[in-house]
Amino acid sequence: MSKSRKIVLWRHGQTTWNVERRFQGTTDIPLDETGVEQAARSARLLAALAPTAIVSSPLRRAAATAQALSEVTGLTVTHDPDLIERGGGAWEGLTNQEIRARYPGEHAIWQPPGGETAEEVAKRFAEALERALEHLPDGGPLVVVSHGAAVRIGMLNWLGFPEELWGRFGGLSNCSWSVLEEGRLGWRLVEHNAGTLPEPVLSDDRAASDT
Repeated sequence: MSKSRKIVLWRHGQTTWNVERRFQGTTDIPLDETGVEQAARSARLLAALAPTAIVSSPLRRAAATAQALSEVTGLTVTHDPDLIERGGGAWEGLTNQEIRARYPGEHAIWQPPGGETAEEVAKRFAEALERALEHLPDGGPLVVVSHGAAVRIGMLNWLGFPEELWGRFGGLSNCSWSVLEEGRLGWRLVEHNAGTLPEPVLSDDRAASDT
């Protein structure tokens, strides 16, 4: 009997912009010293799950996090641009306080001017998962390394939750992960924001940053 497939959705480690509460979006910010340490620690934990594949956003903060797991497991990392963070348009580089002051209307609905919609992020994230799953053997798990907003939007859409319920799920802390498992009735969430608690949540995601 084949084992059920699993997906581990792993958020990248900390960056200086996370600490400064700046919207990162697609800006290519590297891990800071703490983020490097978080990635190394979490990689050792995730290696115990015996992953069979790693796919990552190509942005440096995610790619470096994925590389930490590659070094422990010997697996090659595949990069998929559809796993990058939600495009923040005019908000990228601004703090949450600056966004609230300069763009009160857009802030209220969490839609960055010139940035991606949640629907656009959900669609491309789902396409990336489908491509990765095509090459995943039974049992997995597949480790997907991405970003706070992209993971939460993509995961909840993948599971079929309507957008009006997304705010009831907290964001992912740096280098924490959620686990999806395929069962008889489809995919289900079996773990959320696991791994490095109680680290603070510092994210571009409304559920994390607008509380």
